[in-house]
Amino acid sequence: MLQLPPLSLYIHIPWCVQKCPYCDFNSHTLKEAIPEPAYISALLADLRQDLHLAQGRTLYSIFIGGGTPSLMSPAAIKQLLAGVRALIPFKEQMEITLEANPGTVEAGRFAGFKEAGVNRISIGIQSFHAQQLTRLGRIHDPEQARFAAKEAAKVGLTSFNVDLMHGLPDQSVDDALSDLAQAIALAPPHLSWYQLTIEPNTPFASRPPVLPEDDILADIYEQGHDLLLAHGYQQYEVSAYAKPGFEAQHNLNYWRFGDYLGIGCGAHGKITLPLEGKLVRTVKVKHPKGYLDSNRAYLDHYTAIAAQDLSLEYFMNRLRLFEPIPKQEISQLTGVSATELEAPLAEALRRELLIETANHWQVSPLGRRFLNPLLDLFIGH
Repeated sequence: MLQLPPLSLYIHIPWCVQKCPYCDFNSHTLKEAIPEPAYISALLADLRQDLHLAQGRTLYSIFIGGGTPSLMSPAAIKQLLAGVRALIPFKEQMEITLEANPGTVEAGRFAGFKEAGVNRISIGIQSFHAQQLTRLGRIHDPEQARFAAKEAAKVGLTSFNVDLMHGLPDQSVDDALSDLAQAIALAPPHLSWYQLTIEPNTPFASRPPVLPEDDILADIYEQGHDLLLAHGYQQYEVSAYAKPGFEAQHNLNYWRFGDYLGIGCGAHGKITLPLEGKLVRTVKVKHPKGYLDSNRAYLDHYTAIAAQDLSLEYFMNRLRLFEPIPKQEISQLTGVSATELEAPLAEALRRELLIETANHWQVSPLGRRFLNPLLDLFIGH
């Protein structure tokens, strides 16, 4: 029988001051004041409709993402979190993350967000070079980025994260390492450092910028990785580095194939249903106008993950982490037995993409470099 994993909650705030040309998330340009009372009321009603999916579990973590959640007032976030707590119990000392942009006004709210119950803030800096920020459609400047990180450190949060991109248009190795060095100097306990990718249906897809050649990208990654390790950061996931003990608990639950409720415009959820022997995905109504329509249901899609896709879905998440994977876990979380995967596992071991011990598998250094070919082995199994 399937086991119930930990349960997280994702809350989507869909509004941004302006849409970035690389962004494919469900975000909408803010044309007037955010309808905070109406949206909070809708979020809590959405959660009430999903409560049966919690199946008696306490919340393991909360992540408030977007869009730009820091456009919401601290009072609204306090009301939202109090409403969530009234509906579902929280784990003790639970991680509650809010995404923020580095604008001075928003950074000035960090103390208010902490008072509202947020204990971790993720700051979308992306670069410390003004020209790159303009190219990326970001509305902050380098000094505002530094101010935001200093504010996050000052207000007494449990942790904060800096989001930083590399492989930016025409970026040199020196420029990328300069960005990374400036981020490290701000001493964030957690640093998300990832390569810019061109996503479909974005302005960058229709008018692609000139990105660095593959050999430059490789040099950026190798030298940046070494720089992070030299400053005491440990890589625990493909694009995430943390000081020991500051790994993002919400993201760990995602990558460990935990469950999560998703509330808000276009929010996705993944839920295990042991009594029915299946895992389901939920998607909520995407556009704010439709989501706030009281005559329309919040749920847009509710689909079971096909049996032939379960192992791929599991490994797509689990292999992002560099920690060992208990062999019994896949059966417990998906119902797929290791014996059903003998062929792809044997091939992964033969190619040295996985490492095997008596009780665990672990992605190898070679597997980290060739993660997509490793995952391809599990298609259809």
